[in-house]
Amino acid sequence: MGFMDKWKMRELKARAKRRLGAGTGNRTMAAEARTEEAEARLLRTQDQIKETANEIRREYGVRH
Repeated sequence: MGFMDKWKMRELKARAKRRLGAGTGNRTMAAEARTEEAEARLLRTQDQIKETANEIRREYGVRH
């Protein structure tokens, strides 16, 4: 499982947890899930930044 798959799975898990918490009236679970969703979005953004940096390196022939 690649890094991208990990953040996708985290995002899906958090979304399901939020819906379950909201459906059962468990506000604590729903709040935790919103935090987990935010973490997944941060991981996705981090992955996108790394990919963009790698593309720039490849385009200009820069080694890191």
